[in-house]
Amino acid sequence: MIVAGEPSFRESVDLMFNRAAALMNLSPGLEHKIKVCNATYTVRFGVRLRGKIETFVGYRAVHSEHLEPVKGGIRYAPNVHQDEVEALAALMTYKCALVETPFGGSKGGLCIDPRQYDEHELEQITRRFAYELIKRDLIHPSQNVPAPDMGTGEREMAWIADQYARMYTTEINARACVTGKPLHSGGIAGRIEATGRGVQYALREFFRHPEDVAKAGLSGDLDGKRVIVQGLGNVGYHAALFLSQEDGAKVIAVLERDGAIVDSDGLDISALREWIAKHGGVADYPYGTYIEDGASLLEADCDILIPAAMEGVINLTNVERIRAPLIIEAANGPITAGADEILRKKGTVVIPDLYANAGGVTVSYFEWVKNLSHIRFGRMQRRAEEAHHQLLVDELERLSADKGLGWELSPDFKRRYLQGASELDLVRSGLDDTMRTAYQSMREVWHSRPEVTDLRVAAYMVAIERVALSYRSKGL
Repeated sequence: MIVAGEPSFRESVDLMFNRAAALMNLSPGLEHKIKVCNATYTVRFGVRLRGKIETFVGYRAVHSEHLEPVKGGIRYAPNVHQDEVEALAALMTYKCALVETPFGGSKGGLCIDPRQYDEHELEQITRRFAYELIKRDLIHPSQNVPAPDMGTGEREMAWIADQYARMYTTEINARACVTGKPLHSGGIAGRIEATGRGVQYALREFFRHPEDVAKAGLSGDLDGKRVIVQGLGNVGYHAALFLSQEDGAKVIAVLERDGAIVDSDGLDISALREWIAKHGGVADYPYGTYIEDGASLLEADCDILIPAAMEGVINLTNVERIRAPLIIEAANGPITAGADEILRKKGTVVIPDLYANAGGVTVSYFEWVKNLSHIRFGRMQRRAEEAHHQLLVDELERLSADKGLGWELSPDFKRRYLQGASELDLVRSGLDDTMRTAYQSMREVWHSRPEVTDLRVAAYMVAIERVALSYRSKGL
């Protein structure tokens, strides 16, 4: 979203970088090296569709190669442009550094409205786009590894992986050229839910620190907190679902393209998602109040606001009316630089995008490792864990019988204790650990340095310092 009188998305990212870098002891040359985008490839290719040739424009930006491969999604949207892709690539650099995944930052985009094409046509377009990137090593297991983003998903990643395998028939690690694939094509359990699950884990970690919660004017835990979600796509849906089903939060409003649905008692997220899938929007949904001007709900009274769709939705035109004391950026760049400054002055706590939505790249990292190791997580140890747990349960029950104690373990406890960790369990555990550790690294900077007034600057400082250390080790 472009807002008159405000910097572009790319400029907003640079401004936020500058705020953090001004508080750090970096040489001007190293600061500039970290900030600039290394390279952007623009491709224009033709595909014969419906009896004529259509020309498409695509991008792949590489922001930083301090670590390789570089990592970042590919989005399909009609308004994709170079500045947006480069801004997203920069965010990927800082995001990967913050959550300690061993990647540099990259991003791709194709100027297309995927709703205008059928599945076969999209496959033709995707394979040709992939071909153009693969032959320049802009898709490669050890150099550049894409993932899904807005407008793409498992299906497109499977097509890209297959295209790579067709072009490199003897490459044993071909499946590692892209992440976010279906399970049957080398994907990993928990990848679809990963970004939304990461938002949930981020909020859980935030609410573990009463001092931080108090800064937002809140108290207690997530139970009963009123949540508004903007965008019920993959990220917004899973975040809303998990927060409402597992943490007791109430999702009181959901904003979509055609309006918003409101229910102060809490919406049934699964039912609403099914309605949107069937009807294409929230209009006429029978279990809530429909409001045509959905964007106005960004300004509604709530405890937690989750913008989970587009960049720039909170900007100078509406920021003064934003009432949520806590905002967690599930989307990339939903708050403009100008709006961010006003929110800081108002005392609003913002959990920034480069931390909050890092669940996707974290689980992508696990998938990449799985593809390189050629074995499912848990396959070697799961039954061994169960056997060891069974030994303990048997011994406890034997001792109880021998001593005449008369107690026994409950069936539910035995069932849960005796079940070894599946791949999904291990992925969720690894993601939870990652989100906790990353938050604590931000929090330490936030609370130890008086000049650091918000989590966004703290996150950037942690990320920039790690990138700087990597460049220094290379002799820069």
